[in-house]
Amino acid sequence: MTRKLFVPLLILLTCSNWGGQSVAQESETHIRVIVNMVQLNVAVTDKNGRYITSLRPQDFYITEDGIPEKMATFAEGDEPARALLETQPMKPQDQAQPESAQTTEDSVQARSSITSASALASAVAGAKVFVLFDTSNYMYRGFVYAQDAIADFMRSLDNADQIAFYSYSRDLSRAAALTSDRTQLLRAVRSTVVGDDAALYNALLLTLKDAAKYTGRRVVVVFSNGPDNSSVVPPEDVAELAQSAGISVYMISTHQARLEPVSTAVFERMTTATGGKAYFSKNWTDERKAFESIRDDLAHLYSLSYYPQPNPNRGWRAISVRLVGENLKHYQVRTRNGYRPEPSRFLEAKPAATNRMPEETPAGNADSNTGR
Repeated sequence: MTRKLFVPLLILLTCSNWGGQSVAQESETHIRVIVNMVQLNVAVTDKNGRYITSLRPQDFYITEDGIPEKMATFAEGDEPARALLETQPMKPQDQAQPESAQTTEDSVQARSSITSASALASAVAGAKVFVLFDTSNYMYRGFVYAQDAIADFMRSLDNADQIAFYSYSRDLSRAAALTSDRTQLLRAVRSTVVGDDAALYNALLLTLKDAAKYTGRRVVVVFSNGPDNSSVVPPEDVAELAQSAGISVYMISTHQARLEPVSTAVFERMTTATGGKAYFSKNWTDERKAFESIRDDLAHLYSLSYYPQPNPNRGWRAISVRLVGENLKHYQVRTRNGYRPEPSRFLEAKPAATNRMPEETPAGNADSNTGR
């Protein structure tokens, strides 16, 4: 979720302050309005798992805590996001409804300030994929095959703007920061070596915090060969951060992890809650198929965003996305199920990290993107 500052007749959109706090000077006559943008990655499939394409913005009906929301931007697959005029239906009957008289002046003013469609769309454009590779001692078997599968996955993401490659055992290694240079990424993959115990949730928390610094579509793809045996961060907090920041988590694990019921349940709950998927591979062939499935999913996701209507709830907010029309109701919709505007308890955990790279200029920070 991205924090944005609006000033009457002027939208402050820069790479340095989108999602963060404006440092521009304001005169006494300026009124500042803070509006949070919620971003959703949405997959639509039929009963056989086939992707449904060519849907329109008006085919989607979004509610937050039961409150109908108006879509601000829309994109399908790898196409650029486009800003929408306020012609979205507020009800699932596929017809426009008048705004509630209780809509606050600030909210109306904020939405009327969206005058630059290209600026708004550019703020949510771009795919950023963070690959997190398990190099713990669980990976003694099939390590090279896993490297090959990850390398092929990176090569196949032709339309992803940027990819980052991290690895972990007891600590996190930021082997390659976000880049479009596939050669650098492949070199980072090949340089990994088997390490110590596995601190998956520590590493995933840090990866999510890095991803939350950026705008646009953000995805974390985890390859884990076994359960977590040394993290100090509970998986529930990690999942909540991913949900609140709007980051989809995909997890590929081996059949060995499938035999551990706790890890299996955690992986499935976390990916489902964030709009991703969990895969359990019996062999290296299945691992490749899982990566291919993730690549296809990324290519067919709808990217939606909206500015929430006034809502006094500062706790957990439930998100629902449905399709409008009798001919669409039987399709399945997958996305994150909610967020917390002010997540805090997991921000205090600071697990160790190694090989920390110099920070690139982000579009914000983890706190601001989760609504703090």
